[in-house]
Amino acid sequence: MLFRFSLYGFLKNQRYFEPFLYLALMEKGLSFFVIGLLIAFREIIVNAFEIPSGAIADLFGRRKAMILSFVSYTGSFIIFGLAATVWMFFLAMFFFAIGEAFRTGTHKAMIFTWLRDQGREHERTRVYGYTRSWSQIGSAVSVVLAAIFVFTADNYTSIFFLSAIPCILNIINFLGYPRMLDNDHQDGETASGVMRHIINTLKDAMKKASLRRLVFESMGFEGVFHAVKDYLQPVIAAAAIALLVSRVNTQSMSEIQQSSLLIGAVYVVLYLLAAYASRKAHVFADSAKGEDRAARRLWAINFVIFAGLGAAAYYEFFPGLILAFMLVHILQNLWRPILISRFDTHSTPAQGATILSIESQSRRVATMIFAPLIGYAIDLVARHDYGGAFWPIGALGVIVAIGFFITARKPNQ
Repeated sequence: MLFRFSLYGFLKNQRYFEPFLYLALMEKGLSFFVIGLLIAFREIIVNAFEIPSGAIADLFGRRKAMILSFVSYTGSFIIFGLAATVWMFFLAMFFFAIGEAFRTGTHKAMIFTWLRDQGREHERTRVYGYTRSWSQIGSAVSVVLAAIFVFTADNYTSIFFLSAIPCILNIINFLGYPRMLDNDHQDGETASGVMRHIINTLKDAMKKASLRRLVFESMGFEGVFHAVKDYLQPVIAAAAIALLVSRVNTQSMSEIQQSSLLIGAVYVVLYLLAAYASRKAHVFADSAKGEDRAARRLWAINFVIFAGLGAAAYYEFFPGLILAFMLVHILQNLWRPILISRFDTHSTPAQGATILSIESQSRRVATMIFAPLIGYAIDLVARHDYGGAFWPIGALGVIVAIGFFITARKPNQ
């Protein structure tokens, strides 16, 4: 099953549109305001469906939920590629959000179910980190293929169609999963049973101090990360001429081809390093003598990285700014396996997919709050020339990291 779990992650991250998403939407004629509305719409739809989808996956079958998710992804990418009007983009984003809602938390719960069945619960961080590393390797391969495709086609939007192919392959992969991974308990639950399951899990998440803390940590770390991570694209685009054109004879290349070269190179290195970090997350946790202690160390490292990012952004030192963004991505891949393992430790097996969907939804709420604040701050800085445009990202990261580092349990507690 490790092969199938890893294959899922590899195929899942064949999202050829991802490094070029904003550029592809702009090529379709969308303004930044409309793109922002699309992102907000996606988060709202995912939030509306995420916890119910996790409960449905727990109670009616996780394989079915995953297949539904990737059917929805496939439809979304096809519509994105064909879209010519604003309402079509919103329809495409709706299907993408449904795919996200039914995927998040579900596959992780399947992995943990398999580990319990094998008597290998103690390997949660190692196994999840290993499978997650294949997701990052998939992302690295995806960037290479996407950059080649964009460079050859000299456009961005065709990569949406390309992204539908691995989704279909993953549906075939799910058909080979054993039925015992569907859930940890009996089938045949009613709609009222789903609601009871959701309510009971939410109560546990709010009443139990350890789970409540983990939810807020996810909101802080993951919320900031997902609100700021895609700013790497305009940063690379802004740096492309200074770092590439001045050193290479690119007069015969279009702007799209030039950006694809640098974006491809940066993201390949980023994903490979992220894969290594994810695979070594259990080593980091062991060296810290516990996952909670490891989390506190990561908050300290997070503070240092965001402080450096803010300084590099303020002085518009683009090589340092790109490096800082890359380190943020790498750190998140150390953080994620440790966080997910901590959630599984503090929750019951029957709540697996639901509690992880709660975690994912709480992160999305934080992203919905942080993203417009960051966007407004960046516009304000650029408008009044208060240093480089992106330094508010560093400021937000520093504030959040300080708060959670100070309130984390000390090693002797």
